[in-house]
Amino acid sequence: MGVIKTALEIALEKTEKVSGDKTAINQFEAKQRGKRLANSFLTGEVDLSEELKKTPAEDRESVKKGIFDVLITKIALPTANDNRENAEKLGNGLSAIIKSNEFNSMYKQLTSIFEQYLQESAQYEQMIRQQYAPKLRQKEEELSRRLGREVRIDPAQDPEFVAFYNQHMNAIKGNYEPVVEQAREEIQRMFGNN
Repeated sequence: MGVIKTALEIALEKTEKVSGDKTAINQFEAKQRGKRLANSFLTGEVDLSEELKKTPAEDRESVKKGIFDVLITKIALPTANDNRENAEKLGNGLSAIIKSNEFNSMYKQLTSIFEQYLQESAQYEQMIRQQYAPKLRQKEEELSRRLGREVRIDPAQDPEFVAFYNQHMNAIKGNYEPVVEQAREEIQRMFGNN
């Protein structure tokens, strides 16, 4: 009669020959460290250049890849609340891992495109509000007449205005999004050649 084995003994026998690829594990951990460093950099807690100097040479590329994976996702059209410092910080972070004058020049062009987009968006928003103002006044007058008291409508609360606004603002975004996507692809190429 054979020996009866426990489930643990069977599992240990099957996994006995399986060993982890230590290099792959170290690279994965280094990449995760890079992602954490990028997030800490964005909140102003660390200096990426200094952290990369401290990183062992065998882990440096994986750490850079982790940093890059986080920072590249942050390249997007700015909102009115974004400030110039955020774009500069992102550019500084990327230039810490992409040592290239070509990158620095291209990123300056990208930030000027961001500024142009913000200016154009602000002008467009003002034009949209002016164009919609008569219709909004008409709605306010009608509501005031029905309710017997003066009524003011916040344009952001009017579904018709919101649809009108979004339609026109999305048209501007549609003009700039391809430029941002092209810049992202170019930055990925530069990082790959680095």
